[in-house]
Amino acid sequence: MVTPDEWRARAMRAVSEVCDPEIPVLTIADLGVLRDVRMQDGHIEVAITPTYSGCPAMSTIQLDIELALEKAGIRGGQVKLVLSPAWTTDWMTEAGRQKLRAYGIAPPTRGGGRRGLFGTEEVACPNCQSARTTKLSEFGSTSCKALWRCEDCREPFDYFKCH
Repeated sequence: MVTPDEWRARAMRAVSEVCDPEIPVLTIADLGVLRDVRMQDGHIEVAITPTYSGCPAMSTIQLDIELALEKAGIRGGQVKLVLSPAWTTDWMTEAGRQKLRAYGIAPPTRGGGRRGLFGTEEVACPNCQSARTTKLSEFGSTSCKALWRCEDCREPFDYFKCH
């Protein structure tokens, strides 16, 4: 007989591996979107928090969680969207930040980012680590990223914006 704690652990392992559909090198655990997995009224309940209101990836993430639970032999799992407290980039894991950098996306800094001499945000290039970078656009390949360019290696890159 499988105990509720064993079901919960199985479910946590399964859903922790669900990837973000917009940044496939990150899991929802890396992003901090996965808030909790618990047994509720005899069923597994997975709590997730969107990175921002209206994030188009959330419906795909919800379906991927349901599929992961099914593949783990967990039937009837439910996904609950938790809006409060609001998600923050501070919830991202250090491993997630490293994965972003290796993928070519500048990760957000903890606490909202460093400010330069004139109060502008400082973002290090994920390719060459130079701090000589310039914001080109408030929006990059997705709404949660901004487009920047490195003044040293001249490469454009996305920056995962702090929230």
